[in-house]
Amino acid sequence: MAILIVTENYLEFGLETGFTNFSESAMQFLEKQGLESQGPVSKLTFKFFLAILCSLIGAFLTFPGLRLAQMHLDALNLATEKITQTLLHINFLAPLFMVLLWVKPITKDYIMNPTLGKESVPLMTETTFDTVRLWLIILLCALRLALMRNHLQAYLNLAQKCVDQMKKEAGRISTVDLQKMVARVFYYLCVIALQYVAPLVMLLHTTLLLKTLGNHSWGIYSEFSSDSLVESHPFSGSVHSELPSTDEKMKVTVTQITMALGGLKTIFTPLLFRGLLSFLTWWIAACLFATSLFGLFYHQYLTVA
Repeated sequence: MAILIVTENYLEFGLETGFTNFSESAMQFLEKQGLESQGPVSKLTFKFFLAILCSLIGAFLTFPGLRLAQMHLDALNLATEKITQTLLHINFLAPLFMVLLWVKPITKDYIMNPTLGKESVPLMTETTFDTVRLWLIILLCALRLALMRNHLQAYLNLAQKCVDQMKKEAGRISTVDLQKMVARVFYYLCVIALQYVAPLVMLLHTTLLLKTLGNHSWGIYSEFSSDSLVESHPFSGSVHSELPSTDEKMKVTVTQITMALGGLKTIFTPLLFRGLLSFLTWWIAACLFATSLFGLFYHQYLTVA
């Protein structure tokens, strides 16, 4: 809930703009339907339910973050090449890079408008930066997916560690207990893989939804594709005009459904989806990095003590 209090001067999500646009559009829609309303929901209620959703996401990402920290340490111990170790460090810090992409002082002052000498030179527009931000998130997710094998192999080596630990203990060790201990590690591999992939899938889903529902684009010259779609629209209308008269009722029904969906589209605008999905993407990355950082501290210092 404390994150939702931070103003747009520091964290640039667009939640305030999106909620204001949503409230105004909903009031206009209700007025057209002949209903009087002060708004669909208050800002406090909206942020309250959003805080509940964020708490559930944070609880869901707690154990994956702790497990990722342990696998990260084991993977670093197994890695012998400098390139692999560097990629593992970048993979661990990837959620932090995603979090910093929405910090307004960094994005505005150092990325979009860096100061060269005495003047600030604009390097890119906000639309271009939004596209670059989406691509960076997808590339970092692809890097984490590419290093999945290293992390799973690091987890499987826990069986060898357990065997070495049992050899140091006093007393006789039965073969059955040794086999059960090793099999337990391998049986739990599916859960470990799910804990590794699930946050990645959530992050990719919110990013792709942000691109689609937020009306972003993958490239700078995306207006050409939109123009081609507009030009092809009259042709589709001429095709429908040649339909037989027996389908008039179906055409009327389709028109009514289209108008109803169009009315909902005016309420749930891209501004609302941009603010909401940007915040959810940022929150998933922040929770994943915070839990991983705590897990790193726990496995590095507390378990040793």
